[in-house]
Amino acid sequence: MTIINATSEHLDMLIPLFDGYRIFYKQASEPDKIREFLARRFEMNDTIFYLALDEEGEALGFTQLFPSFSSVSMQRLYILNDLYVAAKHRGKGVGEALLNRAKERAIRDGAKGLTLETGIDNPAQHLYERLDWKKDVDVFHYTWTA
Repeated sequence: MTIINATSEHLDMLIPLFDGYRIFYKQASEPDKIREFLARRFEMNDTIFYLALDEEGEALGFTQLFPSFSSVSMQRLYILNDLYVAAKHRGKGVGEALLNRAKERAIRDGAKGLTLETGIDNPAQHLYERLDWKKDVDVFHYTWTA
């Protein structure tokens, strides 16, 4: 398996994975809107995509990081907004490899760390905890939706 920094050239490989990710979170399949959304992310250069590929070049999964900052620590922070592994490739270390690549990026950039949000029923929580991610129990997170 290889983890690459995905670019707009990988859009066609990312779309079905991103669609699967959204379907997992009970969203409609919208490949055209996904193409537009992802193309805009690459155009704006406001996200970092890592793509896992097998030896034949098949896309196995992806993660997406959004750069941010912590005002309190005055350091860069990455929001790991998305992590998805295609169902037929789960249990093969793809998610772990993607998370480790994200950690490497944070370390390389001198970031405070990575933060993520996940559903309370997401089985990936076991992976996060095994890889030393800590569940936040000291603060509440609130969301406002327009």
